[in-house]
Amino acid sequence: MMKNRALTTALLLLLLTPLAAQAQDYDFIRRDANVLHYDSTSPAMTALFARWQRLAATGSGNLNIVHIGGSHVQAGTLSNTIRCNLLAAYPDLVASRGMLFPYSAAARCNNPADYRIHCREKMILTRCVAKEYDYPLGLCGIAVTAADTLTEIQVVLNEPRIDYATNRVVVIGHSDQEVVPFLRVDGRDLQPSYISQTTGRYVFNLGNSVDSFAVMIPCELGQQFTLSGLYLGNRHAGITYSSIGVNGAAVPDYLRCTHFVRDLRMLHPDLVVFGIGINDAVPTNFDTAAFRQNYLQLIDSVRAANPDCAFIFVTNNDSYRKTGRRKYSVNTNGQLAREVFYRLAHDVDGAVWDQFEIMGGLKSMDKWRLAKLGRPDRVHFTAAGYQLLGDLFSEALLKALSSDTNTLTH
Repeated sequence: MMKNRALTTALLLLLLTPLAAQAQDYDFIRRDANVLHYDSTSPAMTALFARWQRLAATGSGNLNIVHIGGSHVQAGTLSNTIRCNLLAAYPDLVASRGMLFPYSAAARCNNPADYRIHCREKMILTRCVAKEYDYPLGLCGIAVTAADTLTEIQVVLNEPRIDYATNRVVVIGHSDQEVVPFLRVDGRDLQPSYISQTTGRYVFNLGNSVDSFAVMIPCELGQQFTLSGLYLGNRHAGITYSSIGVNGAAVPDYLRCTHFVRDLRMLHPDLVVFGIGINDAVPTNFDTAAFRQNYLQLIDSVRAANPDCAFIFVTNNDSYRKTGRRKYSVNTNGQLAREVFYRLAHDVDGAVWDQFEIMGGLKSMDKWRLAKLGRPDRVHFTAAGYQLLGDLFSEALLKALSSDTNTLTH
């Protein structure tokens, strides 16, 4: 057992201080609202924090976090900021990088910056937001298809602050023509150690840990292989933080993913952070009852993968609708969605991180935009804005870990 795994409350709060400093520069941010709202008697949250603290104290076991959302998550800056902050607080608990997707293997598809993808043969993109698609999608809600030729997808882990070296790679995909991918690692070609057609997994157990490799898909004329995710694992105990995001995705889009539960079982999440809702709340006739029911279905899917999973709901950010050339109107549905998130947290024994309130409430996105934290579209954030939100979320979560006096109030 390694020493000094357990962090005292005082040390945790000391680590939070640099995260708090940024937000103090902006008087429109409601710092007092930056807490996790949950019932202190919540069995799910209590069990999650007990597991986390036991892991920190003993250095034994794993804690798996999955962050699911739309474009805010696909961009990667928000989730990677949270990931790095949590692992900075628990530097001895760095486990694997977890699930990722090679977004930029397709043309004009943005990729998170903490890993690089290079693919000369641009692949066919399928996303869950399309009205119709030919391939069954999984947890990632997105897939790329190689066809008719050998395709090479180079993967390079690119986060200088954290060593995610992997010795186990799982390629998730399928081929009606029984195309079998292989890995190219340090000039060597490796065949799968294990193949499961049922789960769509091609498992590669590597002799050494690496931070780069290439997925080789040997299609010949008339053949196709659809890749729907990559899992990078290792044998280290600790925290794994996987982020899943699809630009434009709403809750029903993930419900249409045939293999969502199948893939999520591999991650076995202890905590799911839900950041889906900004796209659901775009229509002027936003149906809050349908929104809640769709979310309950998605929660049931997560519980099918792990019945004991805990949930944190991130409320929608304040946003605007474009009404004309350089004209925008505030989207008041953000307030309605916020009410639903609090109800969901109460219904499923979860927690709320009230991003809407923390930002400053209705019309606050304009203040974020003027401070160069929000994009001109008044929906998305700049890199600095996403980093600040990630810092604030990390602060709230770490505070909750050091306290047992939180209450779900609204």
